[in-house]
Amino acid sequence: MIREITIGQYYPIDSVLHRMDPRTKLFGTMVFIVSLFIADNIWNYVIATVFLAAAIRLSRVPLRYMVKGLKAVLFLLLISVSFNLFLTEGEEIFRIWILRVTKEGVRTAGFMALRLIYLVVGSSVMTLTTTPNQLTDGLEKSLGFLKKIHVPIHEISMMMSIALRFIPILVEETDKIMKAQMARGADFESGNLIQKAKSMVPLFVPLFISAFRRATDLAMAMEARCYHGGEGRTRMKPLRYRRRDLAAYLTYALYLGCMIAARLLPAVLDQKIRWL
Repeated sequence: MIREITIGQYYPIDSVLHRMDPRTKLFGTMVFIVSLFIADNIWNYVIATVFLAAAIRLSRVPLRYMVKGLKAVLFLLLISVSFNLFLTEGEEIFRIWILRVTKEGVRTAGFMALRLIYLVVGSSVMTLTTTPNQLTDGLEKSLGFLKKIHVPIHEISMMMSIALRFIPILVEETDKIMKAQMARGADFESGNLIQKAKSMVPLFVPLFISAFRRATDLAMAMEARCYHGGEGRTRMKPLRYRRRDLAAYLTYALYLGCMIAARLLPAVLDQKIRWL
């Protein structure tokens, strides 16, 4: 499961999304996430599905590569769906011992599952098509207005970029440590949940030591190159908006308008029917 994590990894390929300005992709991801939290009916999720499918198509990243990243959040997904399925009050469909399944619970659990899946896949689209350096530049440029109130935007963007870059490195390091310990007789699969958790303790100790060692090496490398923050720094590739970015912003506006309309339309129609 460790090897299935795709968030934070970059997929090198030539596509429309890869060539797009990172600020455009960041804004689009934010719009998509906000739209998922305002969605409350099937038409909202149909529109979100079409939008996400179009983004995946434009990215040219294989769908199976994105979907396999869901395995890392499968446990969280099952817990969220189970709680919504069995603990939501409403019209009962059937009962399993003390657990009641209601129509409202099925609806809420289904929407919650779609929301979590789309959040992971939508975020993966951005990270798979954007290098850490582009992501840092995009965050710093987008939030540059906060510098006026002395918010260290460059440092925050740099920390987020380093964190994303370290995800695949730590995943690879974890895989190596697990294989080395399994070759020496360690068992990470058998036993109950508590026993599996205890078997992971010997894995975390060398992983933390390796992470701190890499962090120390990175700090020394940055100091050796006279890095002192973002003040006065220039960029080899300045960010510039293209026509495709303008088209993307117009698409975001159209998408968000459709999502708001799809959310409000049932209530408006219901009021008209009652008035008639």
